[in-house]
Amino acid sequence: MKVGLFGFGVVGRGIFDIIETKKTSDLKKIEVKKALVSSIRGRNLGILTIDPQEIIQDKEIDTVVEVMGGIDPAYGYIVASLKAGKNVVTANKAVVAEHFKEFVELARINKVKFYYEPSVCGGVPIIEGLKKVRKIDEVSEIGGIFNGTTNFILDKMTKYSAEFEETLKEAQEKGYAESDPSADIDGIDILRKIMISSSIAFDFLVPEKEVSVFGIRNILKIDIDYFKEKNKIVKLIALGKKKEDKYICCVEPVAFNSDEVEASVPENFNIAFLKGESIGELKFFGQGAGKYPTGNAGVQDLIDILEEKQYEYPEFNNRLIKDPSLVVGKYYIRTKKRINEIMIDLIDTQEKIKDYNIYTTKNITNEKMHNILKEINDKNVFFVRIN
Repeated sequence: MKVGLFGFGVVGRGIFDIIETKKTSDLKKIEVKKALVSSIRGRNLGILTIDPQEIIQDKEIDTVVEVMGGIDPAYGYIVASLKAGKNVVTANKAVVAEHFKEFVELARINKVKFYYEPSVCGGVPIIEGLKKVRKIDEVSEIGGIFNGTTNFILDKMTKYSAEFEETLKEAQEKGYAESDPSADIDGIDILRKIMISSSIAFDFLVPEKEVSVFGIRNILKIDIDYFKEKNKIVKLIALGKKKEDKYICCVEPVAFNSDEVEASVPENFNIAFLKGESIGELKFFGQGAGKYPTGNAGVQDLIDILEEKQYEYPEFNNRLIKDPSLVVGKYYIRTKKRINEIMIDLIDTQEKIKDYNIYTTKNITNEKMHNILKEINDKNVFFVRIN
């Protein structure tokens, strides 16, 4: 197998390094022939090129790996490669979430493979688990901690009673968070991952506009301490649920009892779970990002292609209707504003901590919680579903 890499950053280099070890008989069958970079200046590795056509037009290269991130030009390179009869592996959740169905259809038409294990939870094999479970079971639920950056921040805040800004800065210094961390802390990264995994799980192309998202940008030490006193730990959770012809997907902070598995997930690790009719609940734990964990997932996909492993792509045949009643719980709300009379009948308890009003709702849907957010109209509000 001769491989072309679109991108030679952290993950691209990780894939190259793993292949170059030649530690196993499978790795010895794979060769990286070309790697696309933005500039070769100062780099003397012979495989590097600044021309994507050197990969797309090369008939020897039968498989490409896209690890550039973002929509453009990654989308164009993937489409061109599939049309050129090349297998494609990608770690790019943004482009898969937006063009999933198109890529699957192009792979079918051109009789090639389209694999994307590293696009969801890096080295945690949730896609492979889904593939196997779906051969036997309907999947009723999927989700978990899908972002290492936010988990690192929440873990440090909990362990050291730290404020959000200082833990975010530490995450940036360690390379877990970008200089602009918005995609992570606002839940956009997780949104893409739950869209991809739920679309596979439910055989239904989940529309982005139907997924409600609330991140951790506004979390304060006050919130962490409030739940620590109640022996609970806050995590940012992705969740997809299906019941008959109804479904729901959301991303939101959730407070777990401290003895629950999710509560103990440390630092930048991820945990993914799924529920099937006969298999019950499965959980997958590991490194959700990084040079070698994500690189390993990409190489695993290459080996699956090399072994001509059979994989039935999702048909997206189901026609599901969004049903907010599938996610119901009590919500903690922290705001400097007061909840108005229209919404007050949804509130169970209220108290004052420093300058903040702390409300706990009755059992309500995720959708009603977002309606309360609109009514409060506080750009610094924070909420948590109490598990």
